[in-house]
Amino acid sequence: MNNILVPLGTSSTAHETLQYAIDFASDFGANVYIMDVFNFSTGAGALGKVEEKVVQSSKERAKELVAKVDSKGLDIKIASYNGEIVDGLKELKQELNIDLIILAPRSNEVNEEVYLGNTTGKIVKQTNVPVLIIPQGTTYKPLKNILVAFKSGVLKRSKILHPIVSIKNKFQSQIELLFVKTPGYDEEDLQINTALLDLSRNLTITENQTTYLGVLEHFQSKHPDMLCVFRRKRGFFKKLWEKSTILKSEFYAPIPVLVLSVKKY
Repeated sequence: MNNILVPLGTSSTAHETLQYAIDFASDFGANVYIMDVFNFSTGAGALGKVEEKVVQSSKERAKELVAKVDSKGLDIKIASYNGEIVDGLKELKQELNIDLIILAPRSNEVNEEVYLGNTTGKIVKQTNVPVLIIPQGTTYKPLKNILVAFKSGVLKRSKILHPIVSIKNKFQSQIELLFVKTPGYDEEDLQINTALLDLSRNLTITENQTTYLGVLEHFQSKHPDMLCVFRRKRGFFKKLWEKSTILKSEFYAPIPVLVLSVKKY
């Protein structure tokens, strides 16, 4: 992992997420880019000056957040984008070769009953870049115990696993594989990719209605520091294909969640 992007929301705890990203990046020798998004339109005649002022205001806010954190000597770069956040992420991904996005479950001060807010939900749903979701108040620490949960062992590209492999190599992490057989699974799903098996020989197989329920069943016994799941159209976050907001009653993780995409990125 060489380049990490941190989208900034309007939450009063945005600096906590940024600090986590900086601490994480420092351990991996990665660069940190913070992204602030705005969305406005105005008359053509005034567009230039107005946009310039909005961009400047956006950068000033980002600088204020940077001033609240310990940069660990990293040169934190700021990128402002006018438009939809997912479009901006796609553009910056290509321009900066982003390897990982680190963000909070919620980008603003929304109802406490919400785990995954609308903006974060859109990012997880629509981008193919690996996403690390950091719960509010999480302090960075080595990720020693990781639970990797999946409902299909099929991975067409081993490259998908690069982020989790990097984390394992860095911290000498102990990885538990949790294979959740859900109703209607295909026989093909039972053929676990060898690169996935190479992460760990500690494989637990369970049967549940959803991958999430399988995780709930084994979460307490595994005591993971991080949960790793895969972004599939009908995978762990399948509710995101119906809506972009997830309530805590539907899912809640008190630890970082790494979402890897099975699609090419």
